[in-house]
Amino acid sequence: MSRQDMIPSLTPELAIEILNKTLDYLQKPENHQKIEEARDNVGNEMLKMMQYIFPIVMEIQIEVIKLYGFPETREGIIKFTQMVRNLEREDSEVARLHDLIKRYYLPPVPANTNSESGEERTSST
Repeated sequence: MSRQDMIPSLTPELAIEILNKTLDYLQKPENHQKIEEARDNVGNEMLKMMQYIFPIVMEIQIEVIKLYGFPETREGIIKFTQMVRNLEREDSEVARLHDLIKRYYLPPVPANTNSESGEERTSST
């Protein structure tokens, strides 16, 4: 288990590279088809998305992070995700890319607000 102890350090630049590669892998025809078939079967039900789509996305992400020296285990993806979350606070591009990946397995959240001030905050021009 000494390989698990050797988690690479993650710079914002490396995180961006890994997240972009993950998005590329998610768009590969065979992966895209697998995700779309699962999505057709679950609709927008959060529990079913987490049960069926989330594991597919995590499997693909594990395939990518192992190319960068992260262990291809559950602990490896957990460590990577924790590191990305820490970087999100400092780097908006890391946050944006990570959000794109999360959109694969989380249902869309309606941006409906009842207050007028909430609508003003959400519009950016």
